[in-house]
Amino acid sequence: MTLDIQRPWARASNTASWRFCGFVTLANRSSTPDRLIAASSPIAKAVVVCGIKVVGSQIAMRTFQNGLAVPGDTTITLKPRGYHLYFVGPAPHPRQGDKVPVTLTFEKAGTREVLLEVEAPGPVGKETLHEGAAAA
Repeated sequence: MTLDIQRPWARASNTASWRFCGFVTLANRSSTPDRLIAASSPIAKAVVVCGIKVVGSQIAMRTFQNGLAVPGDTTITLKPRGYHLYFVGPAPHPRQGDKVPVTLTFEKAGTREVLLEVEAPGPVGKETLHEGAAAA
């Protein structure tokens, strides 16, 4: 199984908020499907795999209890207003330039260690979560 993890990053908050999310691109270069089933970091009580769905002015976040499917021969990008890693109770609050260690656990590819590069706050964008991609 070949699973590449590209561009691990996070966005520093421009407020005193405790909210912190991480993003990566998961490229499954195999025809065998896989699933991101867990994530963890020493800076958080928990790291949850989530998705955001934007419908008009309404935003709903949902947790993927069974993980995030990564179909074979597919690339999935975790990004603002889409799939993301949601850090619960990060302390201390990461700042621009920090590197945050995260362990990603996949059903088939096993455990992978990444460092999220914390970037400056910025615009969110207009992308939305596609319902079908998380199923399977």
